[in-house]
Amino acid sequence: MSPKLSLAGKQLDLLQGSVFILVVGVAIAGYGAYDYQQQAQTLSDTTTIEATITDTGVETIPQRRGRTDYEPTVTFEYQYDGTTYTGNDIRPSSIATDYDTRSAAEDALSEYEVGETVTAYVNPASPGQAFLEDRPSEGPMKFVVVGGVTALVGAASTLRSGGDTAHE
Repeated sequence: MSPKLSLAGKQLDLLQGSVFILVVGVAIAGYGAYDYQQQAQTLSDTTTIEATITDTGVETIPQRRGRTDYEPTVTFEYQYDGTTYTGNDIRPSSIATDYDTRSAAEDALSEYEVGETVTAYVNPASPGQAFLEDRPSEGPMKFVVVGGVTALVGAASTLRSGGDTAHE
């Protein structure tokens, strides 16, 4: 008899659990790859604009096992094609860059002072989504790596458990 895993109160045998881990890993890696591609496309099609910083801060993000991450936040206003917009993206990624310490997150904000006029970047196809730094975020690649490792663990476990059930 194969070992059982429990997911949301439902019993899964080892093979089902392994396949689930594999699928989750592929989904995480796929989302990271998609976001990375979107980010690269946005960076290739930008124009510069002036923006005014209206707010900065550091958001605390509780993690598992008592760990805390910190995300720098910046809000800015800008005009594009006669319309005023408010933005809050430092880089063009839906996956924010976070830091292990509050001081590291604060350092990332050091070049943004409330009331200051800065250069921002906007993709004319999405004028409501400007950002402040014309370089990619590391966030999507972290998703690709974590998802890839998770998928590999799921694949190895699937192969191992599939072989075990054949000998029962």
